[in-house]
Amino acid sequence: MDKAKQDLQQRLTPEQYAVTQKAATERPFSGQYDDFYQEGIYVDIVSGEALFSSLDKYDAGCGWPSFTKPIAAQHVTEHHDISFGMRRTEVTSTQASSHLGHVFPDGPSDQGGLRYCINSAALKFIPVTELQTAGYGEYLALFNK
Repeated sequence: MDKAKQDLQQRLTPEQYAVTQKAATERPFSGQYDDFYQEGIYVDIVSGEALFSSLDKYDAGCGWPSFTKPIAAQHVTEHHDISFGMRRTEVTSTQASSHLGHVFPDGPSDQGGLRYCINSAALKFIPVTELQTAGYGEYLALFNK
């Protein structure tokens, strides 16, 4: 294992590492952000790249945090995933290529119809009150409406 992977394995919990680096999936209804509705943004636990906003989060009842869209389309990459005999679209972060979860076409139709079903273990939450000091001040405007 190279030094970067070793450092990452030491920095992340075993579940965070398995999800982001080995495309594992946390158990439904077990993640810290499934039933969580504070205002702020969700960033990649590996790179810190801004991924999703609480403004686009909703309760899909699936057991994982669900979002109607990413905070910026260029921050996520989509890939065809045929693992486990299923046809799905995997979502990864652009900067770190962290596995985040999958996107499905069964989201709210009035908001584009997509459901980004994301593992809590791939995310770190930054509250709106800490965006500026955490280096995400550019996203404050989303919440000043």
